[in-house]
Amino acid sequence: MRKQRRGAQLFCLLFTSVLLVAACSSDKKSPTGAGASSSSSEVVPQGGTLVIGAEQEPDCADWFGTCGGSSWGFWMMNVNTMPRAFDVVKDSSGTYVFKANIMLKSEPKLETTPKQKVTYEIADNAVWNDNTPITSTDFKYTWDQVVNGKDIYDKTGYTNIESVDDSNPKVAVVTFSSTYPDWKQLFAGGYGILPSHILQGKDRDTEMKDGYKFSAGPFVIDSWVKGDSITLVPNPNFFGPKPHLDKVVFKIQADTSAEFQAFKAGEVSVVYPQPQLDAVDAINAGLPGVEKEISVDTGNFESLWINNSKAPFDDKIVRQAFGFSIDRDAMVKRLFGGLGVDKALNVVNAKIVKAYSDENAFSSYKLDLTKADQLLTGDGWAKGADGIYAKGGQRLAFTIKSTAGNKRRELTEQILQEQLKTAGFEMTIENAKAGDLFGSILPQGDFQMGLYAQVLTSLVPGNCTLFCSTNIPTADNGFSGNNWTRSNVADLDTQLKIVDSSLDENARMAAGKAADKIVADNALTFPLDPLPNTLLWSSKVLGPVQDNGVLGPFFNLAEWGVAA
Repeated sequence: MRKQRRGAQLFCLLFTSVLLVAACSSDKKSPTGAGASSSSSEVVPQGGTLVIGAEQEPDCADWFGTCGGSSWGFWMMNVNTMPRAFDVVKDSSGTYVFKANIMLKSEPKLETTPKQKVTYEIADNAVWNDNTPITSTDFKYTWDQVVNGKDIYDKTGYTNIESVDDSNPKVAVVTFSSTYPDWKQLFAGGYGILPSHILQGKDRDTEMKDGYKFSAGPFVIDSWVKGDSITLVPNPNFFGPKPHLDKVVFKIQADTSAEFQAFKAGEVSVVYPQPQLDAVDAINAGLPGVEKEISVDTGNFESLWINNSKAPFDDKIVRQAFGFSIDRDAMVKRLFGGLGVDKALNVVNAKIVKAYSDENAFSSYKLDLTKADQLLTGDGWAKGADGIYAKGGQRLAFTIKSTAGNKRRELTEQILQEQLKTAGFEMTIENAKAGDLFGSILPQGDFQMGLYAQVLTSLVPGNCTLFCSTNIPTADNGFSGNNWTRSNVADLDTQLKIVDSSLDENARMAAGKAADKIVADNALTFPLDPLPNTLLWSSKVLGPVQDNGVLGPFFNLAEWGVAA
């Protein structure tokens, strides 16, 4: 998973904003998320420069480090430069599935006895951009970096590996010490595979964080001008179909309003935006020659993430009372009703892995101030003259943090603040820049509640990375680990580890659903919405432009072109 950090992010200021986007431009809406077709039936021409508006500048390009958790960084650079054992694509029925990447000669061979073992045979023509072959040592080095490297974003699955045999340069044999059913997301997902011949013996983070020159994808990072742009150019030694474009420039435009103005003026040709009031005005005024795709079935989900180690939310009763003090359905309907999304999620996971989720886990948490009062008064809290509960001289007060400048999230916070004041909670809003929020505030636990989203970078149903106690960031582990809520429930660990370790799909699905119930019963966090995606592009952009719920909107950028 990736923390969803689309710059000043995400969608609309009012639910009508989304409705207007859905009604504007050409007729490429895809309610089922099946993907839009090419914006033109013409042959995609060779050459040209494409400028894309980017709503976030990543903190770094070290995808293995905690600074590398940016969805936009993953979409722009990782997907187009890092080799992967598997891609995630849609099959003929529109279902997301794993597909072996062209860097492999064939589908990897899985053995389950006496130990789980996976054999990857690397294609003869699979090379890095310096023409050095991709080898089994690259697999081994990648594994070693995740397990033994410093400041690692997520070690899930890699710690299950016992060894990587690289004796044959073109065959990597990965043996597991304990079973890991989601092995296809290893050496893929948000990481990919690293070039051992370049990085061995060096500091990975230093070599990668400001951009890197190696690639085994269709593009190479040509430049990264901080605060301005990221430029990709074709990889001359790419072993797959070569890009049509001469250059792709991602123009950093964290302000959505400015991004829409640039799109309207033709300064950028593609945007993946969150419409706001002035952007909606521009849409209403007419945007001729614009195509769109709107996807509701995404790998995204946004939640109110509670720090279970900080007062007042270190008390389960307070967390449960919080759940009965807010109207999640009303918030979601106001924000996304125009897309037909008018009910809050009742599970802390994305819809595309719903087979492993109890989608009704949080359904009992409805606005019920009587229930909230019963819980709080039974826990020793009493309302003061100002209507705010207090206990032992401490007011029932907390601060929420999210991405500064995100108008939709600011509206969400305002709605939440009003609801909670009526319920007897005092909530303060204190937002921060995305880099600070995701780079230090959340990992170091310097928050009581956060409003942000998760984005799947692989088809992995497990939530152990988010909720298992072993993944709590601490000073001792360099604040590595994605359990930013500091959740620590033994029964939850047990169920989530089954999801991450059992080869029995039925057992995994049952454990996933049981885990959802435990998360809800303990009120560890509260899900909000599935975050539909909106992709807009000029009709001058040719090729199969479409969104991918896992790999993002630029997963097939090599197939795009621009009209002369």
